[in-house]
Amino acid sequence: MKVAIETMPPFLMAGIRFFVAGALLYVISRLSGAKHPAGREWRSSAIVGALLLLGGNGLVAWSEQRVSSSIASLIVAAVPVWMMLFGWFGRSGKRPNPGVIAGIVFGLLGIAVLVFQPGQGDNGTATDLIGIITLLVASLSWAAGSMYSRSARIPDSPLMSTAAQMLTGGALLLVFSFFTGDWSKMDVPAISLRSYAALGYLIVFGSIVGYTAYIWLLKNADPTLVSTYAFVNPVVAVLLGWLLAGEQITVNTLTAAVIIIAAVILVTVFRGRPQKARTQAALDMQNQQQSIH
Repeated sequence: MKVAIETMPPFLMAGIRFFVAGALLYVISRLSGAKHPAGREWRSSAIVGALLLLGGNGLVAWSEQRVSSSIASLIVAAVPVWMMLFGWFGRSGKRPNPGVIAGIVFGLLGIAVLVFQPGQGDNGTATDLIGIITLLVASLSWAAGSMYSRSARIPDSPLMSTAAQMLTGGALLLVFSFFTGDWSKMDVPAISLRSYAALGYLIVFGSIVGYTAYIWLLKNADPTLVSTYAFVNPVVAVLLGWLLAGEQITVNTLTAAVIIIAAVILVTVFRGRPQKARTQAALDMQNQQQSIH
């Protein structure tokens, strides 16, 4: 995304990315025999697309005009923390145990280290407060969309489900980009080959491959397992930002990376333990009742 928005407006780039990927997946899924989504499925897909693609991915693309890609990936790595909190305040009502609470505190500490570092990183934007707040909003939106998609009425076909979300989310991004002035800023002759290549990579690997896998996993695997992707993204992004984008890695950035990744690990490891404890307690009570009878 960082390379793509070098010569493309962020929301318009994201809209083109997801709408094109969604159109390709729609054609592929229809040719493979998938049914056309019903009206309710389109509505649910639009909600997921708005939360994940417009509020989540679109805001990340915009924020990368102000912060480095490594900083962005570190803040987005806290998504499992927000997913756990949504689960706590949502229907499940799972109260976090001390390990999860420690992870939340670590995550907030890591973000604080990023915000209040004394040096300037990528072109003086590493400590941009507006960019960091935008990333936090994007992370919350992505977490909310991820949790909602698990129970949303979306097409059974994984390809059609992803296609519907990307078509609606891409359309919302294109409309939103008009109001942000991205259309007037778009200078097609000035778009670099690097940005075109980055856009193509995002369409194929980021959207068709990566996003499809993520949505399928949300429906078919435990959220704890799905959220482990957050362990890898920051490490990869920090290294690639340094190698390919010339982003500076400060001591504060490395410190924050260790703290945030540790926070995500703590939340992911400990988040499922209260349920196991309740299950074991229920089994013990059942055994006691059986022994009495």
